[in-house]
Amino acid sequence: MQPNILTAAVYSLGAPTIAPPGTNDWNCKPSSRHPNPVLLSNGTTANAYENWANLSQKLANAGYCVFAGNFGGAPGSFLQTVGPIADTAKALAAFGDKILNATGASKLDVVGHSQGGMNIRYWIKYLGGADKISRLVGLSPSNHGTDLFGLLSTLEMIPGVPAALGTVCQSCNEQAVGSAFLTDLNAGGETVDGIQYTVIQTRYDDVVTPYTSAFLPAKPNVKNILLQNVCGLDFTDHLGITYDPVAQGLVLNALDPAHAKTPPCVPVPPVIS
Repeated sequence: MQPNILTAAVYSLGAPTIAPPGTNDWNCKPSSRHPNPVLLSNGTTANAYENWANLSQKLANAGYCVFAGNFGGAPGSFLQTVGPIADTAKALAAFGDKILNATGASKLDVVGHSQGGMNIRYWIKYLGGADKISRLVGLSPSNHGTDLFGLLSTLEMIPGVPAALGTVCQSCNEQAVGSAFLTDLNAGGETVDGIQYTVIQTRYDDVVTPYTSAFLPAKPNVKNILLQNVCGLDFTDHLGITYDPVAQGLVLNALDPAHAKTPPCVPVPPVIS
């Protein structure tokens, strides 16, 4: 396990394809208490180890069959989840089918960070995920994109910039506020009945801005949680949220609401959560 995303990123520079601890045991059989295996979905530019090298083991220790992979990037590359979001979602859907076949489970739960909490909604809407996903838990998901405090919106208006950005990170363009991708994804309703959605967001998000753009429209099957309403001592930002003990406690609660526990309220700094 890694204590924060910085140490995980440094470690994965030398081994970008390494699986996060506690993941990808293809002989794992879900228990009666946790019948759904958990798929971890990476954020933009992040490889699986970098994103999940703490929460993954905590989920495994809690009795879940946990799985993670690298999609949307060149094979073996440190940078992942940068390709077209539709292609990344298709790869995740295929990986999800592999998990269901191996475990014998009928449905998955998915925990996603940033783009990883949003792109699953493409799988649900267009790739049959509505019948295969039970719960979607998003940590600072880019559900309505980002303007990066106005910077990305400005850059997108400069001729040539979107094309240049798209050569290295097409998913970045697709996550700009008002993009054609997001307009299509969110048209006709952002959630579907039968899936439980939980959004966990921090007021201090410095990537998905404004931070409220992460939240989904209120419905009986949607729970939007602002971390600072749970613990005022939590100053985690976008990068650190997957390592944040308060957020991790909320993830565990979202996956198993029948056994929910009040997360510890402890001081949490940005990045090195």
